[in-house]
Amino acid sequence: MNFNEKLVQYADLAVRTGVNIQKGQILVMQCPVEYAEFARMIMENAYKAGAKDVVLLWKDEKSGRIRYDYADLEVFESIPEWRRSLFNGYAAQGAAFLNVLAEDPEIFKGVASEKLLAGVKASERDLKEYRECFDKNELQWNLIAVPNEAWAKKIFPTLSKDEAIEKLWDAIFKTVRIGNGDPVELWKKHGDTLSEKSSILNKKQFVKLTYKNSIGTDFTTAMPKNHVWAGGGETNTKGVLFFPNMPTEEVFTAPDCRYAEGKIVSSMPLSYQGSLITDFSLTFKDGKVVDFTAKEGYEALERLLNTDEGSRRLGEVALVPYDSAISNMNILFYNTLFDENASCHFALGRCYPNTIKDGELLSKEDLLKIGGNYSMNHVDFMVGTSDLTITGIEENGNETLIFKNGNWAI
Repeated sequence: MNFNEKLVQYADLAVRTGVNIQKGQILVMQCPVEYAEFARMIMENAYKAGAKDVVLLWKDEKSGRIRYDYADLEVFESIPEWRRSLFNGYAAQGAAFLNVLAEDPEIFKGVASEKLLAGVKASERDLKEYRECFDKNELQWNLIAVPNEAWAKKIFPTLSKDEAIEKLWDAIFKTVRIGNGDPVELWKKHGDTLSEKSSILNKKQFVKLTYKNSIGTDFTTAMPKNHVWAGGGETNTKGVLFFPNMPTEEVFTAPDCRYAEGKIVSSMPLSYQGSLITDFSLTFKDGKVVDFTAKEGYEALERLLNTDEGSRRLGEVALVPYDSAISNMNILFYNTLFDENASCHFALGRCYPNTIKDGELLSKEDLLKIGGNYSMNHVDFMVGTSDLTITGIEENGNETLIFKNGNWAI
């Protein structure tokens, strides 16, 4: 297949399998301005699949950087009315949401932290209805990625711009199963495989998980009663199957945010709000981060942890074998969408309510009472290594080895 044929398949995959657009449904798509032609491919596929309308929002992170550098703080303390109406309104209409990412991992390095934090808080407050639709699993949504120069050069610094972008495109296509058969069918089989692992874990209903490896992680988290492991595709409240992330290699659930003890050491850098956080560790007591370190990006990590009460607690635990398709590429992507699918990881902040039985039906307060975390943030960070051991402990005290030497043991 040539490049354009792969790109056409990618656009079709995002529509048919990613958001799985339904006849008569509206698609809201965000896409970088430099990928206008790709956005048009997605639009055409969406209309052919039966979309009622496609609403296209252009993104330009370089313009975003200029705005952060020069606009006053008060600009970031609220979301413009037109943007509130757009996201909240289309969510209320049951639209599907597709976000095409092309991110420089360090685009916002050096930006005033109070502006970045103000933006997070404003989004949480002013787009509340939109976010609640996601929490209640009422919508289809999908994230995919395309290269840009800064990202490609960060990954492949010794290559020319064109060579780096070409190599990153090749890597992206491999991660989303394009170029080796029918990607829609391949994703169906992949989703079935992840669902099988979820079923095994759901039957166990572990009350605790312990983590240990040689780089310093020695950690235990409790698991809430009736937690639900998920992986691959998700089915929303209307019964529509979709894949939120492409790629995805994880099986995940919500830990009990009220109990976490010990130390977690990161195994990969974290790109957070355009800043890289490297070689960091988190120490937990009574479910909360009480100490942290970072070789680089300490201020960004501090800003993340201090966003709100829930940002110091865990909202997700995810299992990804070290010997996985993305991990075996031996590429550090500096992008959470990819790196989280090469490594076991946790997330600081908000849980997915539907990973606790009937959690999407509960209020924020009632969800917290059973161990589900609530926060403005949901930020994944990687902990998987080649020697990671994860043990599940059942209510009767029986122990089951879940991961050994970084890979599945069940």
